[in-house]
Amino acid sequence: MLQLAVVLLVIALIAGVLGFGGIAGASATLAKWAFVIFLVLAVLAFLF
Repeated sequence: MLQLAVVLLVIALIAGVLGFGGIAGASATLAKWAFVIFLVLAVLAFLF
């Protein structure tokens, strides 16, 4: 899950540099959600 967040973040950065604002915004949003899900799952794994 963390790898997915990093990949989406890289895609967002590249798309932002190339001027694709819509794709960059969508990819950044997906990266944020993937990271949040990763954090929740990691905390649950540590608790159990």
